Amino acid sequence: MRKTVNRVLLGLLGLGLFALGSGVLLGGLDLQRRWGFGMPGWWPFRGPDDVVLGAEGRTRWREEGWWWPTVIAVLAVLLALLLWWLLAQRRHRLDRILVDGEDGAVARLDGRTLEDAIEEEAQAQEGVSRAHVRLTGRRTAPTARVRLLLEPYADPARTLGRLSREALAHARDSAGLDRLPSKVRLREARHRARRTA
Repeated sequence: MRKTVNRVLLGLLGLGLFALGSGVLLGGLDLQRRWGFGMPGWWPFRGPDDVVLGAEGRTRWREEGWWWPTVIAVLAVLLALLLWWLLAQRRHRLDRILVDGEDGAVARLDGRTLEDAIEEEAQAQEGVSRAHVRLTGRRTAPTARVRLLLEPYADPARTLGRLSREALAHARDSAGLDRLPSKVRLREARHRARRTA
């Protein structure tokens, strides 16, 4: 869902910036006059001498008491939304996992190594074509995000049960974690139809 929202937002932002930049370029290079076409009446950039924000636009609402508080409030809300969107992207991969030892010492486990171990064990299961594992969350309480690409003959319930009992349980135990919450996505591998003569 997050990827879809990101793509739609970036697409709309890119389209808007492209349209605005193209319009300014058309006016700045005076292409309307050179190529003999007209722009809509509401379009502000008609030639090289036009500016993005003229004197009337800059001073129109300056005397109104509500103007500056409204501008500041809108900019603050926009900034808050942009920061929220930026922080929502921060679901990054864990580089280290902190494990409490029995003697009270804290050990550091490489997150990528644990991801690779889970991937290898999951991929060795019957019916699994490919596995991808990513550890997210806090260093003291990681969460595993697992994506499995299954062969057409694989039994999803059985594969999920084995993954939970074997690969994820082994990773949890070897890392000394009390629990390892996991989100697993299963997808079937698509194969082309074979022609028989």
